[in-house]
Amino acid sequence: MISSPLIPVAGGYIDGHWCAADGGQTFPVINPATGDVLAQVARMGGDETLLAISAASRAMANTPTIEKRREWLENIASALVKNRDEIGRILCLEHGKPWREGKAEVDYAAGFFTYCAANIDHLKSRVLEERPRGCEWRVLYRPAGVVGLIVPWNFPIGMIAKKLSAALAAGCASIIKPASKTPLTMIALFALLEREVQLPAGWANLVPGSAGAIADALLTHPDVAVISFTGSTEVGKELIVKSAAQVKRVALELGGNAPYIVFADADMDKAVDQLMVNKFRGSGQTCVCANRILVERSIAAEFSKRLTIRVNALRLGNSLDDETDIGPLVDRAGYEKVRHHLTDAMAKGAQLVAGAVADALPPPLEKEWGGFFPPTVISGVNRTMACWNEETFGPLVPIAEFDDENDAMLKANDTEYGLASYIFTQNSARAQRFVEGLHFQHVAWNTGTGPAPEAPFGGMRQSGYGREGGIEGLFEFVDVKTSPVGI
Repeated sequence: MISSPLIPVAGGYIDGHWCAADGGQTFPVINPATGDVLAQVARMGGDETLLAISAASRAMANTPTIEKRREWLENIASALVKNRDEIGRILCLEHGKPWREGKAEVDYAAGFFTYCAANIDHLKSRVLEERPRGCEWRVLYRPAGVVGLIVPWNFPIGMIAKKLSAALAAGCASIIKPASKTPLTMIALFALLEREVQLPAGWANLVPGSAGAIADALLTHPDVAVISFTGSTEVGKELIVKSAAQVKRVALELGGNAPYIVFADADMDKAVDQLMVNKFRGSGQTCVCANRILVERSIAAEFSKRLTIRVNALRLGNSLDDETDIGPLVDRAGYEKVRHHLTDAMAKGAQLVAGAVADALPPPLEKEWGGFFPPTVISGVNRTMACWNEETFGPLVPIAEFDDENDAMLKANDTEYGLASYIFTQNSARAQRFVEGLHFQHVAWNTGTGPAPEAPFGGMRQSGYGREGGIEGLFEFVDVKTSPVGI
């Protein structure tokens, strides 16, 4: 069992108090590297969610000033940085990612609170310079109401930071549903909110447990104005349908299928370097990592050769081992999906380039709690394969070749998703054509970097809508009011 000063109770936090589930139910949190049970966490549901909504509604009876909200945000950022190592350790134990990645994620999370604090003045009321119809026009930004924040397991502290920072900046109290695979990092955050930030009761409430029951309570309660969800497109569609009855606002960051395009004129070593960082962060379990690597035909063999050297040098292991580059996949379902994508591609003509041995492909996983999948590169990938059409969410690198710009654009856009994409070329005119022509919200040129607190990020098409980060992210949880005044 895990022992940490930041985990006082393996339960929820409602109205300023730690609490267990009403019926005493719990669920296990398992270390995917070892199978050890880290904790038995309270399994809450609809009843506890209703209590949290009531607490949040009471907290919002008096909107705190912008300066007070700024103070909260700054204090949260400071507390995260101060406790980086311990939060990173907890995160790595329940997720499996290497410790250095866990600590980096804590800094990433702190950046959202710092950015919102520095830019919260954008939410102050303003007066238009124009005087339509002889009136002075004021624009006011008011808290939308209580918000429900539902986060995934792959970035246990980073994902909630994107949402909670903007919600607090807007003056909205929240009910947070953590992923059941990684709730301990969230419990640690709430320990900081209570001890170091002293966030008043009701402003942030933690309800771990049954996803369906908690989501239904949030979706049907009239006091909940906004639901912000990061997760699969399938679940996002369910939330859209269920939110319709109350015309509830829903912000969605959903699945991805990122193309990573490398032209012959690219700096090949840089493209390989960036791909290694982009693809293998979190063992490939990120929604913005490269899912289809598209390489111009004339350099495909050399690109694969250089990539193979790097991939074969990666070390799998326990997250707390300093030598580890890649940890385990989070559970059996994740492992089996990557295995299916590999075996399906090879059955349809793909060739093994690096990683798994052809006559000894990774075996099926018997246990439920996670498994180590070797980083693997395949070539000869095409659109008939599952790894082309679905998000793999694991350390499989599928390479496809293209002939020219038109072919690259068509293949890159051959997906219903529109989250992240990457292009490597020294031709600035070509790069601009792809920035404009790729059907993805995030189009990175000569870098594999993903989102940053300072820039808006979100989906297009079936990757969702709404933005997190940047000035745009500040406005997700406010209602914009207009007040013309006769002069």
